[in-house]
Amino acid sequence: MGENDIVIAFDKDEVKPKEELNGTIKINYRGRYDSVVLNSQIQNSSDIFTFIKLNDKKINYLFARMPILKQEIKNVNEIKFTAITEHVPEKLSNVKFRASIIQEHKEVADVVAFLRITP
Repeated sequence: MGENDIVIAFDKDEVKPKEELNGTIKINYRGRYDSVVLNSQIQNSSDIFTFIKLNDKKINYLFARMPILKQEIKNVNEIKFTAITEHVPEKLSNVKFRASIIQEHKEVADVVAFLRITP
């Protein structure tokens, strides 16, 4: 498992409630895999991000964990997504996004990225 087998990047480091967040997952993993799983967690909260776009296709995925099958990925090396949250922090909330590559129910690579939600 290489250090850059999977990379996640966002168009900004901070978002406000109801503001769209665009992200890209780049897959550099050379081995076989079945799916990519994307998780979001707003720390110290039960609120979540809703995934509203996947590879330019509108979706309404209301769960914090979104599995993406390999056959759903148009470009096998890149996944584009848009997410939004209604979470309103008192001052600031930290968010963790985690993307994992899955092969036969086993995680073979992962990456974590952080950002903030401001009021």
